Amino acid sequence: MNSFQQLQEAEKALLPIFSGIDATVKQNLKKVLEAFRHHRVGAHHFAGVSGYGHDDLGRETLDKVFALAVGAEAAAVRVQFVSGTHAIACALFGVLRPGDEMLSVAGAPYDTLEEVIGIRGKNQGSLLDFGVNYRELALTSEGKIDWQALAHGVSDRTRLVSIQRSCGYSWRSSLSIAEIEKIVYLVKQQNPHTVCFVDNCYGEFIEDREPTAVGADLMAGSLIKNPGGTIVTAGGYVAGRAELVEAAACRLTAPGIGSAGGATFDQNRLLFQGLFLAPQMVGEAMKGNHLTAYVFDQLGYPVNPLPMAPRRDVIQAIKLGSPEKLIAFCRAIQQHSPIGSYLEPVPDEMPGYESQVVMAGGTFIEGSTLEFSADGPLREPYVVFCQGGTHWSHVAIALESAIEAIGPA
Repeated sequence: MNSFQQLQEAEKALLPIFSGIDATVKQNLKKVLEAFRHHRVGAHHFAGVSGYGHDDLGRETLDKVFALAVGAEAAAVRVQFVSGTHAIACALFGVLRPGDEMLSVAGAPYDTLEEVIGIRGKNQGSLLDFGVNYRELALTSEGKIDWQALAHGVSDRTRLVSIQRSCGYSWRSSLSIAEIEKIVYLVKQQNPHTVCFVDNCYGEFIEDREPTAVGADLMAGSLIKNPGGTIVTAGGYVAGRAELVEAAACRLTAPGIGSAGGATFDQNRLLFQGLFLAPQMVGEAMKGNHLTAYVFDQLGYPVNPLPMAPRRDVIQAIKLGSPEKLIAFCRAIQQHSPIGSYLEPVPDEMPGYESQVVMAGGTFIEGSTLEFSADGPLREPYVVFCQGGTHWSHVAIALESAIEAIGPA
């Protein structure tokens, strides 16, 4: 069976799952539309202001629309956030103070957060440099939350619990909304004053609710991932309890300025439109993930999540087993990208990452992971992480070449 036939077979098998994804897209789009309607969004909200960015009606309205759409009390959606990591760092530094404890409940954090916490790197002003204590609960041998350890893991000194929703560069299941709700419940039972913070990167609009709708106090993410709908040029967000959102905004700008400042550089229309497009773009990425998992599972490669498993983020991992296959896979994806198809991905150092990384990212927005991309660290067991996809048919076209490039396991 050739690669085209394999993909045809996969598409037929996945039709019921695709239909279910479309139903979730409709639910999430309905929430977004209700938020737009409630806050009477009009063309006048697209205008921005210059300089300090004071009294930007569009930005202030977008914050309210975003908060309502994700079930939060408040939000700060800003182009000044450089990345999801930056938004997360602002949230952590906004809440934590010297002597406080931060507890990670889903094992080790994503690579780029290691230097923010202080696990890696010296004298950069990490949380550890500022006297914040850090502790983590290891995952079980199956890569799951250790519920027994969590039930007794929170102390009076635990100011913040960090919940990383997505698997990142690890071979584990990403967290469902139901699991996040259970984590929050167990934490609050032990210490109701502990802030439950969710790194929501890659997870927005996957299910019909967000972490802030099931009890999380604060969450953060990137606008060049899910909520930017593939058209927002830069930025990130924090959302949750109003005082915590403001504390994070004070770390982005300055105490006393907080969420009141920050020009939007005439980006308001794209920010609103990206949020409107986001549910549909996420749905397409989920379909692409299922397709990727199905065909590479058939070829004998370990995949995570499994082909028919519900999606919990826009990431699909494939254990390729060798650096040559990892590089060949990324090259095939790059060759079928709309931008830079003539480029050849090569492993290189990346700021914030521990290992060399090979990346295929022929995207319209640099680094966008809601557009179709693939990357992986050059370390055992040589896993490639496929992300995003504006339409699943593009993913299918690229996969034909990737199958031919690496062959069966």
